[in-house]
Amino acid sequence: MYKRLLLYSDGGARGNPGPAAIAYLALTEKGELVKADSRFIGIHTNNQSEYNALIAALEFAIAVKVEEVVCHLDSELVAKQLNGEYSVKNAELQKLWRKAQELKSCFKKISFVNVPRSNPQIQRADALVNKTLDEEPQRAKGL
Repeated sequence: MYKRLLLYSDGGARGNPGPAAIAYLALTEKGELVKADSRFIGIHTNNQSEYNALIAALEFAIAVKVEEVVCHLDSELVAKQLNGEYSVKNAELQKLWRKAQELKSCFKKISFVNVPRSNPQIQRADALVNKTLDEEPQRAKGL
């Protein structure tokens, strides 16, 4: 289907920890949107949310049998941990880091790029995160 996808993921929590959501966009190299997804993930920290968003994006890429991915994250911490520049000290983040490492082996080529929050695709993912968080209280009340 696709040889290479550009993944843009973002996660956020209102409160740290607090109600959290994730979102990702998968684009072709020509910038065509293949998939946009977001979901509420319960109570988590911002960093846990960032990892969960990336994991969801990687799982989608695996499901569509992509060989190469370029992962764009606005979390410098997560990008540097995945690139081996920072160690992972937090126990919960270690679990998520290990999951990301397992998923990495499913690709011929993978890279993690830290991009600014001003990146247009990260802004789109962030908007999906916030929309999901805004809608969650209504779902919880059955509205």
